Amino acid sequence: MSESQLTRAKEKAKQLKLKIDFQQYDARKLPFDGEFDAAIMLCEGAFPLMETDEMNFEILKNVTRALKNSGKLIFTTLNGLFPLYHSVEKFYESDSGEGHAIYKSNTFDLMTFRDYNTTVFEDDSGNKKELESNERYYVPSEISWILKTLGYKKIDIFGAKLGAYSREDQLTTEDFEMLVIAEK
Repeated sequence: MSESQLTRAKEKAKQLKLKIDFQQYDARKLPFDGEFDAAIMLCEGAFPLMETDEMNFEILKNVTRALKNSGKLIFTTLNGLFPLYHSVEKFYESDSGEGHAIYKSNTFDLMTFRDYNTTVFEDDSGNKKELESNERYYVPSEISWILKTLGYKKIDIFGAKLGAYSREDQLTTEDFEMLVIAEK
């Protein structure tokens, strides 16, 4: 939904001489119905970043409606098994190299599986910004149940290293994210 991110994406596409039809929508209110073969949401592309579980569900419901009957949904989400064995705050500290966002004041709530934190980042123009975040972690059984509720027949869940996704990686408690591939 970010106008500035879309503007930057258009600039990059133009530099690379790519013709892309960028469109701006709220993922909870998509206007599409059975139009796509696949939907891809990586790096928690909207899901699971909404303030409530209901809002996160609306994203998956709308993306599902946008898919054709045999469509595939491929997405990553935060692995709820990870914070049961590791400190989310220490993980973010270890990943805070140049160009990465800085996460501070992390508070993981075991009852809601939400991490409340302040994210500090620099935009493409070099401006520092702070964002109050509320991120939902999911365990594999929750994701499977949600997707079955939405009518998916085949659901595979894999481990995911940040930015490296493979069907070869079995999900473990060491994976910060999980890769989900579901077919209608």
